[in-house]
Amino acid sequence: MSYLAKPKLHHPSLQPNALGYTRRDYEGAMSTMCAGCGHDSISAAIIQACYELDIPPHRVAKLSGIGCSSKTPDYFLGNSHGFNSVHGRMPSVLTGASLANRDLIYLGVSGDGDSASIGLGQFAHAMRRGVTMVYIVENNGVYGLTKGQFSATADAGSRSKAGGINEDSAIDLAALALQMGATFVGRGFSGDKEQLVPLLRAAFSHGGTAFIDVISPCVTFNNHSGSTKSYDYVREHNAALNRIDFIVGRNEITTEYAPGSLVEVPQHDGSILRLRKLHDSYSPTDRIAAISHIAERRALGEIVTGLLYVDDQPRTIHDHLGTVKVPLNQLGESALCPDNAALTGINASLR
Repeated sequence: MSYLAKPKLHHPSLQPNALGYTRRDYEGAMSTMCAGCGHDSISAAIIQACYELDIPPHRVAKLSGIGCSSKTPDYFLGNSHGFNSVHGRMPSVLTGASLANRDLIYLGVSGDGDSASIGLGQFAHAMRRGVTMVYIVENNGVYGLTKGQFSATADAGSRSKAGGINEDSAIDLAALALQMGATFVGRGFSGDKEQLVPLLRAAFSHGGTAFIDVISPCVTFNNHSGSTKSYDYVREHNAALNRIDFIVGRNEITTEYAPGSLVEVPQHDGSILRLRKLHDSYSPTDRIAAISHIAERRALGEIVTGLLYVDDQPRTIHDHLGTVKVPLNQLGESALCPDNAALTGINASLR
């Protein structure tokens, strides 16, 4: 689809970073997300953070699972390594890659369906094992790729576009990451780039298991029962040669608010998102206090954003396992084929 191709020309006024790259060099393919989707704002924030940190694109390995969020790595860091895994299994693939080559910067991109449902076990174990990575969940509370069913992060009592009420309690991935041992935990809003970009910069610079839960509203809850324009109705009465979908564009939802303040952000479906930005005096070094703060604000119907917790001396899976610093594909024969004395020592240690 040639009309989705980006122009190859760069504007001469684009400012290069310390490596000589412009912001365009950190971009990817044209996005196919719905107009106004918060996921595109997260992609833009990742691009900005990597550009500002002078990260060489070829040193980044980006991995994802399945879902709208897992499509987004195609839209940023086009010159980086990439792997799109299966539903919910991104953390184990990333763990294997990290163990094989610790020289790369690992970025895992997932969604609330990918991480809080089928991949919940994988998510929890990646947190507790101390995998060196930046793990981003693009959280919209629905299965947007399959037309708006509630996901495991949808709040109890919330209403779908179809009118259904969610009766299940929500999984708070930030609180779970804290409980499972992540050494950097933050939460942001896709429409608040002023907060999200510094959070991402800090996560990339952390050196341990960094998790960021990004609230990213889905602008398209469609296919409600009773509509003659619904997918079910059209499929029952349609004999078309192909299926074409049209989604009305929406304006992106953005906001600005001061540290310590509460802002109510109206959503396209009429609901209200209540965001509470952490105060400048908040200390993010107490894991138990962070869990309590999340719970207290959640009881008031508020979503806390900002750096919730950080361990400034994180231990990683490489520390636990004592892995070598040399990538496995660069180890020579002498390291991979121990002599008889080394094998005798290994066997003796296992008796």
